[in-house]
Formats: sequence, C-alpha cells, structure tokens
Amino acid sequence: MKYKALILIALATIFLVFKSNAIDKRFPLAGKFNIEKDLLLVQFDCKTDVDDLHTVAATATLLANPKFSNIHYHAVAGTYGIQEGLYVPPNPLFQLAFGENWSDAHENYNNAVKHVKGIIKATLANQGDVWIADAGQSDFTASLIKAIQSELPEVNISQRIHVVQHADWNEEVTAPENLKFVKENADYHKIPDGNAVGNGTPGFRSPDYTLLKNKIANPELIDIWQLAIEISNEYNGKEGRYHNAAIAAGGLDFSDLAEVCWILGLQDIRDTEQFFKKYAY
Repeated sequence: MKYKALILIALATIFLVFKSNAIDKRFPLAGKFNIEKDLLLVQFDCKTDVDDLHTVAATATLLANPKFSNIHYHAVAGTYGIQEGLYVPPNPLFQLAFGENWSDAHENYNNAVKHVKGIIKATLANQGDVWIADAGQSDFTASLIKAIQSELPEVNISQRIHVVQHADWNEEVTAPENLKFVKENADYHKIPDGNAVGNGTPGFRSPDYTLLKNKIANPELIDIWQLAIEISNEYNGKEGRYHNAAIAAGGLDFSDLAEVCWILGLQDIRDTEQFFKKYAY
C-alpha cells in the first residue's frame, strides 16, 4: 500500500506539472508583469452593470496585499463603449479605493486621456510595459493608443502595451472600428470569461457567497467593500440598468478581476472563496 500511495503521489505531481505547462502554452504572457517597472491600468466602464463596483473593491483588496502593494497602477472610471443604458456613479468608491490613482473619463474624457497618457509615457520611458485590464469596452484604450502613437511613433506598441479582455459582450459593445484598431495595434489577449469557474481563469460571480465579513480584517478594506455593496445595491437594475442577479441575491460579482489575475499570473485561484483565502487580510 505504501508503494501504491507513492506512485499515486508521483502521478498527481506529473499531472499538476503538465497542467501548469498547458496553461503556460495557452497563455504564454500570463504572469509576465514586471512589478518593478510595469504599469497596471484597470479601466471600468461602470455602465450599466454594477459588477464593476465589486471589482473595484476586489482590486483594492488585491493591491493592499503585501505581495502586490508596490505595484504601479492607475484606475479609470467611465471607459464605456456604445452600449445603451445609464451610468452607475462610482466616484466616492473610486476615491476611497484608489485615492489619487484614478481618472474620470465619464466626467471629462479628454482630460482622462491626457492624464493617463502621461502616466503611460513615463512608464515606457522607464523601460516598463503597460498592461491594460479592460473591465469594460476598449474604446478608451483605442484613444490612449492613438495618443501614444502620435507622440511616440518610435515605440513598438504591439510589444509594449498589452490589453486583456475577458467578456464577449464587452467586445460586442465596443465600437467595431475601435476594437479592430486595438487588436491590430496592441498586444491583445482574449481570455476565458471570469463569470465561470473551471475555464482557465478564476470565476468570481458567486450569488451564494455570504462569507465576506469573515474574510477581511483590514478596516480600510471593510469600508471599501461596504461602500461598493451599498452603491451596487442602490443602482442594481434601477431605471433600466442591467439587473445583476448574483448581486441581487446578496452574493458577489467581481468577474472583471479575472483580467488582473491573468496579468499577475495568479493561476492558482479557482473562485471567490480561494481569492479571499489567499489574498485578503
């Protein structure tokens, strides 16, 4: 029996190694983010699904973890495309979660492009790459790339700016010419949807998850999550906005965080429970 157990352990180890290699071959740039030089740019459409608010809180949770607290990042609100429906006002949450590290493309699109462009230029000048998690559509990303091309024509954007998208719907409501432009000019990655478990990325849509209050001890993160839940409950399905059934049931939905997890190489996370177990504090 002892030898059988050893054989089973050896086979399990081989399987895990094979599985890991398979993931790497499928997504060769997953986890290539250079924490010393690169920029993590997280862009939220906030229209019309309130899941972005939960994703803001989850992003803040991840960035507060000591392992990732030194990441150079910036967030952008209002990076929506051509979809119908009303905006979900997120500003108090963005301010609480990100301090001064965010821009408001809903309030002033051109100013947001100009500000983020400056951050990107500084990153590129420092030999860093830019990793964009499009937690929404890619129209704002197209504007950024055009601005960088105009001012830095010598930069090979297809190697230096990486764009990650997880949702078919986000692509469908990006202006077609903008989506085409981003795919042709940036290093574009379409990854499996973060709403589902077991498809190659974490699944963070959890209608039955009610253990949040037991997972977070950091008072600042508790405040962020409370505000995210408060605003999302206020606007969920309101005045024709998308009705998020998982959030309406009292659960969580931060499915867009799958893109950030891919960028940072967090392939060990399966679902919401594992996320809080591994990275909340």
